[in-house]
Amino acid sequence: MAHIWLYSIISVIIISLLSLIGIFTFLIKQKLLNKIILYLVSFSAGALFGDTFIHLLPELVNTYSFGTKISLFILSGIILTFIIEKFVKWRHCHLHYHQDHKIHSFAIINLIGDTVHNFIDGLIIGASYLVSIPVGIATTLAVIFHEIPQEIGDFAILIHGGYSKKKALFLNFITALTAIIGVVLALVFGTITENLTPFLISIAAGSFIYIAGSDLIPEVHKEVQGKKSIILLTAFLFGIFIMYLLTFI
Repeated sequence: MAHIWLYSIISVIIISLLSLIGIFTFLIKQKLLNKIILYLVSFSAGALFGDTFIHLLPELVNTYSFGTKISLFILSGIILTFIIEKFVKWRHCHLHYHQDHKIHSFAIINLIGDTVHNFIDGLIIGASYLVSIPVGIATTLAVIFHEIPQEIGDFAILIHGGYSKKKALFLNFITALTAIIGVVLALVFGTITENLTPFLISIAAGSFIYIAGSDLIPEVHKEVQGKKSIILLTAFLFGIFIMYLLTFI
């Protein structure tokens, strides 16, 4: 059992370190970053939709079947995200932040959704290692390939939402650490966490649908210039395409 713990912990630490991929933006001049950030946001919207409809929902259907219960769970994720965003906006309004330092609510909501998503990744990896070491390694590799575009998109959302590069990097890393909590719970409780998985996946799916459709797409629509709009559409489709390619890994 000790080697299962060792493999599991090492796996989630590697995955958590992927959240630091945004460190490469420190090599890019701020002026250039400001020009490309909206394209990264568009990519992220596509990646969130792709992750939801190509990975999360098929996983629910294949493993737990798709019925009213799952639909209500997903709707609960959307409603919960709506409530949280309303609360965040209300709080910002009453704290009277200066406009230059205001953090957009969608950035905070994305942090919450990403926290749940990373926690689920930890659960899945831990459960996979309980099956066997090879299955755990294969699952870890799949999550790594999945996380790279996801983390790029998450970092872009935080930057576009008003965070500095250092703060975005730090917060992205903190949310990634919840994967460690997930893997520990999976190894300790086994069956209990397995029963919670469909609910957590549904909540994450609902959250991603809300963020991509309600927050990110409207941001992309603010750009109305023809040529740039085509590039934004291409970035959006590329985000979906990358998630589709990951199904073959």
